Amino acid sequence: MIIDKPLDGVRVVDFGQFIAAPAATQVLADLGADVIKVEPLHGESARGIGPAGEAMLQNYNRGKRAIALDLKDPKAQEIARKLIASADVVVQNMRPGVMESFGLGADEVLAEHPWMVYATVSGFGLHGPSKLRPGLDIAAQAESGMMWVTGEADGEPQKVGSQIVDAASGYVCAQAILAAYIRRLRTGEGDTVEVSLLEVAIHLQATNWGQYLITGKEPMRKGNGQAAIAPAADVMTTKDGSLVLSAYSDVHFVRLCRLIGRPDVAEDPRFANNALRVQNRPAMLAELRAAFSTMTSDEAMTLLTTNGVVAGKINTYPEVMRSADVEATGLFIEVNDTDGMSTTTLGSPWHLGSLPKFSSQGDPALGQHTADVLAELGYSSAAVDALTADKVVGVR
Repeated sequence: MIIDKPLDGVRVVDFGQFIAAPAATQVLADLGADVIKVEPLHGESARGIGPAGEAMLQNYNRGKRAIALDLKDPKAQEIARKLIASADVVVQNMRPGVMESFGLGADEVLAEHPWMVYATVSGFGLHGPSKLRPGLDIAAQAESGMMWVTGEADGEPQKVGSQIVDAASGYVCAQAILAAYIRRLRTGEGDTVEVSLLEVAIHLQATNWGQYLITGKEPMRKGNGQAAIAPAADVMTTKDGSLVLSAYSDVHFVRLCRLIGRPDVAEDPRFANNALRVQNRPAMLAELRAAFSTMTSDEAMTLLTTNGVVAGKINTYPEVMRSADVEATGLFIEVNDTDGMSTTTLGSPWHLGSLPKFSSQGDPALGQHTADVLAELGYSSAAVDALTADKVVGVR
């Protein structure tokens, strides 16, 4: 067998829904694994929530195969056990206790298949008082402190503008699965992987938490900018848009002021060092913003970035897609849906020299591969027809 991708020959059974677990298995699929997505007969939860769910399916289920099973039926549970027996990795983020109710929990699977890597993504971990609570991205943002530090100082706490915790949890889970699989290759032993949205949400704030643990001073939301340095992550409005910049070291602040034609600002005793700039931030920002208001965003970006000042143009989504840097990454890819139509979606945000491009296959239709997968497990066409008629399985 010729191996072209890192995970060619590896089979993953994906009981995930929404984002966190499917994001993990999407990484494995892009690395070459045969990912078989198991859904109920009516489809996973994302299939019923309109464009948002469609976006989840398109971006976190590319190149997978789909099988539909009614896991409440013992016959379907038997199929799932056979499917797991043929696999190397199991990934799930069902409500706590659901997989155990089907006889497919980590303890049961590892007892029968001690080489298996079994990964669970939960909302709040598997060991604390909230282990049975369902958890979504927004609850983790709230309970991790992320919302508390996001937003304007005099406004209400804000969520981040995307499901960042769900997505990050998927990437963390994939990383841990790969580590467990490498260990399995070395020792022959399987392992469990546990990832919680709560832990990932806290860890995404490691710098904030680090400062709090060092100083005991609780971070507070303050909108843009950073509490201890200035100017840092501060927004400048231009003639046609806005940008964000950081130039908080004395050397960079002097350079910034000279570039925008305001060396006098750097010489102002109120802004003589970082501590004073933090103390007098509103006055400093008023001076800087007055200068940037006379430039276009492109003029300002050219001036700053060619002279070593960190800055970023605040782009709309259409502007992001037109960015030459984004185009050069190849992140947006064309895939074929189940009807053969081409659609644009996102590839994985990494590159391997040995893996020049991602699969052009889009997300599968509900039950699209049920018959094929059952045939691989030894079921005859007649048996598949009978299981379909009994509503044990679903086929497209």
